[in-house]
Amino acid sequence: RAVPEDAPQLTELYLATRRAAEPAMPPQVHSAESVLAYLTGVVVEKEVWVAERDEVVGFMTLTARFLDALYVGPDHQGFGIGTALLDLAKARRPDGFGLWVFASNAPARGFYHRHGLVELEHTDGSGNEERSPDVRMAWPGNDPIGFLRAQVDEVDDELALLLARRFALT
Repeated sequence: RAVPEDAPQLTELYLATRRAAEPAMPPQVHSAESVLAYLTGVVVEKEVWVAERDEVVGFMTLTARFLDALYVGPDHQGFGIGTALLDLAKARRPDGFGLWVFASNAPARGFYHRHGLVELEHTDGSGNEERSPDVRMAWPGNDPIGFLRAQVDEVDDELALLLARRFALT
């Protein structure tokens, strides 16, 4: 598990990985200082795991239902580190989880496809800071039908709220 003292290394790794992934990923929109402040808070508030080889070479961030981040340093990609982190996420969230990936990031989308994740939703990017189209993917866990039914139930709940609002307006 990551500790707050890991935040500077996580920041360096994150920024280097983002820069190396351009143009497949849009340019980073935050300063190094704001990324450091954000990641310091994330390490305290969320479940963050690091992969180390004398230094931090990769990390992932988990919430109850999402893999918020999975980054492997550019010099350490292709050696199974991302797979190890993703396998850990699957073990920690056996009922499944979702994640967002930029639509333009074909290498990441391919990685997730090869590891059993499915694409659930495509957006125009209006909901992210980079304003770049993205894709919601998911690992459906040990009970894929149950996971997908839960996704449908969430949409049904959102529709019910929208219909109630519409009814109230009319």
